[in-house]
Amino acid sequence: MHAMFKEIKSLIAFLTIIPVGMDSECLTDAADYMSLFPLVGAFIGLLAGIFAWLLLTILDALIVGILTLGFILLITGLHHTDGLLDFGDGIMYQGSPEKKIEIMHDQQTGAGGLALGLVAILTTAFCIAQLSQNFIVQSLIVCEASAKLAMVLMAWVGRSAHEGMNTYFVNAMHGKHRYIRLVAALFIAFSIALLLLHIAGFTAIIAGLVAALVIVGISNRHFRGVTGDVFGAGNEFARLSSLIAILVVVRWL
Repeated sequence: MHAMFKEIKSLIAFLTIIPVGMDSECLTDAADYMSLFPLVGAFIGLLAGIFAWLLLTILDALIVGILTLGFILLITGLHHTDGLLDFGDGIMYQGSPEKKIEIMHDQQTGAGGLALGLVAILTTAFCIAQLSQNFIVQSLIVCEASAKLAMVLMAWVGRSAHEGMNTYFVNAMHGKHRYIRLVAALFIAFSIALLLLHIAGFTAIIAGLVAALVIVGISNRHFRGVTGDVFGAGNEFARLSSLIAILVVVRWL
């Protein structure tokens, strides 16, 4: 029990800025227990959902959408958003895969990253603003679980484009019990989604998985594999895809 508590703490420390304490084994623990990513995502979504629900009692929906996304980005330390911006710069640069990866590691944000980030962030905020107070908490829990599941799938199907932080996760998801790890992550995410939002939740998870596979496909073409920045981009696009899926299903129903 103590060991499992340590791994959960490492996952929270890795995926958020919540001060639970980070030790030297945090990265390897997070990689080894990557299948639990959706569980931490659900926790992040719960915090964001409560934040949004409270704000909706006093503020306009559009303002709540913007502030709630800001809350999510803040609590996750902007790590995934930074990856999204770098990913945009990388795919827009005309050059070799090695040079594209070098561009992604550049501290400066170019036009590609700025444009991609702006569209993704604005659309996500507007989608959150469209969520009813009756199901905004459930929706954000599902979307954050979906975003984290997307990274698990990307590590499972992708190959490492270069040695770096991504290598820990790719190796972990390609190692022993790789199928069990994936099934565990899928089970957690789909259970949460079906319990909270039924068919809308199921559709949201599927949309997030499709987004993850699309990002991996783009990354393979441009970088010959995945990187930490690609994981970040996948997280952001999976969240957005899940939000859109929920809104479409709710409107259709």
